[in-house]
Amino acid sequence: MAPPLALLLLAAIVLSRAVSHAHGGGGGFYDPASVTQLSSRPRAFLYSGFLSDTECDHLVSLAKGSMEKSMVADNDSGKSVASQARTSSGTFLAKREDEIVSAIEKRVAAWTFLPEENAESLQVLRYETGQKYDAHFDYFHDRNNLKLGGQRVATVLMYLTDVKKGGEAVFPDAEGSHLQYKDETWSDCSRSGLAGIFFSELICLYRH
Repeated sequence: MAPPLALLLLAAIVLSRAVSHAHGGGGGFYDPASVTQLSSRPRAFLYSGFLSDTECDHLVSLAKGSMEKSMVADNDSGKSVASQARTSSGTFLAKREDEIVSAIEKRVAAWTFLPEENAESLQVLRYETGQKYDAHFDYFHDRNNLKLGGQRVATVLMYLTDVKKGGEAVFPDAEGSHLQYKDETWSDCSRSGLAGIFFSELICLYRH
C-alpha cells in the first residue's frame, strides 16, 4: 500500500521593515473575486487558486533533497532550536531563486499590500501524517530577530499538495473558535493552489 501523501505548504512571512532590496518589476497581481474573508479577529482570508498546478509542482521539485527538521526561534536568544512542539520538516528557497519564485513573491506582495522587500525567504514545509506545529504566535518574542527586519506582521500559507484529511490552521483564541474543528473530524480544507493569509495577532496551530 502506498504511504499517505504528505501535506506540503509554502509559507511567506512579511516583516515590518525591509530585509532585502527588490529589483525588477511586473508579475504582481491578485484577483479580489477569488478572496473570501474567514475572520475579523484575527484578520484571516482565503484565496482560491492562488498558485497554479505547475507552480505547485515546481516548488515541490525545488525543495526535494533539502528538507530538514523544522526549528523554532528561541524566545530569549532568537536562535533556531529544535522543539517537540514543531515536528514538520522544511527548507528555505533563495529570494528570487528563479522566475516562478519571483512571480510568487510579487503576488504575495500584491495581495498583502506590503512591499516585496519586506518578506522573508519562502519556506517549503512538509507535514507527514501525525506531524504538527502546536499553538504558537507567528511573531518574534526576542530582540535579536526584531533588529534584523522588525516584527512579523503577516503570514501567507500556500498549499502545494492535496491530502484527504487534515491540513488546517486553527486559531484557538479567535472569535468564533468554538466553530473550528479540533478533533479527528477536521474538514479536508487542504487543496493544492489554495492560499490563506492571517495577520499576526493571535495564537495559531497547524496539524496534519
